[in-house]
Amino acid sequence: METGPVRNDGSSWPSAKAANPRRARAADADNGSVVRELRARDREVRAHEQAHASVGGPHAGTPAYTLTFGPDGRAYAVGGRVQIDTSPVEGDPAATVDKMEQVARAALAPAEPSAADLAVAREARANATRARSDMAGGDDGNAATRAFSDVAAMGDEELLRRGGRLDLFV
Repeated sequence: METGPVRNDGSSWPSAKAANPRRARAADADNGSVVRELRARDREVRAHEQAHASVGGPHAGTPAYTLTFGPDGRAYAVGGRVQIDTSPVEGDPAATVDKMEQVARAALAPAEPSAADLAVAREARANATRARSDMAGGDDGNAATRAFSDVAAMGDEELLRRGGRLDLFV
């Protein structure tokens, strides 16, 4: 017979499994559903992060995972991240455009990009727009276009965080 915690007199209480087989089956079923959910989340997280890494190529790092242990004692990925280099290529606007296009594709590669993924894609697009502006002639009258593209690439939250407001008059 399985036993549970020890009583004050040194004897032990019967465990829930031994005392109530119906409760034991319910506990096993609960653990089974938890493990199924953890397995599904693990597959989803690993596929999401691998999509970033494979599309990002040399600009993406190796996936890193946040793990949790299930009732079966195994580790399951419940979160993850891949570092992606969004810095421009110094002195080469054309290479910057190519790199930023790949970075944006990598950020949006998963089936369901997160808010952070969308922010990385916006940043990459803004960097690509700046590089295209540099290729078109630098600062000779393009400052307003560059400022507008920077603001357009920001999400509403970023714009509000910076205290910005954009009113367009046509």
